[in-house]
Order: sequence, then C-alpha cells, then structure tokens
Amino acid sequence: MQVNITGHHLEITDALKAHVENKFETLARHFDHVTDVHVILSVEKLVQKAEATLQLSGAKLFAEDEQEDMYSAIDSMVDKLDRQIIKHKEKIGSHR
Repeated sequence: MQVNITGHHLEITDALKAHVENKFETLARHFDHVTDVHVILSVEKLVQKAEATLQLSGAKLFAEDEQEDMYSAIDSMVDKLDRQIIKHKEKIGSHR
C-alpha cells in the first residue's frame, strides 16, 4: 500500500505524516487489497480538513472530514473509510 500525503496551505510535519501512516496501517488490517491511498490535508481559516481517496481492487472509496483539530479530522476520516471498507468487503463476500 502506497500512501501519498499532500498539504494545501499546510506544511506536512513528520508527526502528521506518522499519524496518517499509522491510521492507514490499521485499515490495511481489515482489507488486504488496498493498492493506493491519496490523502489531502488542508487548512481554510479555522477549519482543518482531511480527505482521502482509497484505490481498492474493484472500487474507489472517498471520505472527507472537517474539524477544528487536524488530528481529530484525520481520525474521523479514517473511521468513515473503515466503515466503507467493511461494507465493501461484505458486498464482495455476499456475491460469491
């Protein structure tokens, strides 16, 4: 799994990068077929925004979240992606 992190109006620090990679390692435990992840972290006035696109085998998932804290925005975005991955995994299993 390759994780690309981009920052808009924000410098990506080592702590932010480590936090994002750690969160996406937990997603990889749920579903093995994650091939590519693109994360965009941005700041607009007082709103911290995190969005991510996951490329799976057979699907493309997207989630975004806005919070006042970047770390909480990343956490809730990963939770949304986790729910989508579990739903996608159940969908694949039920068709076979």
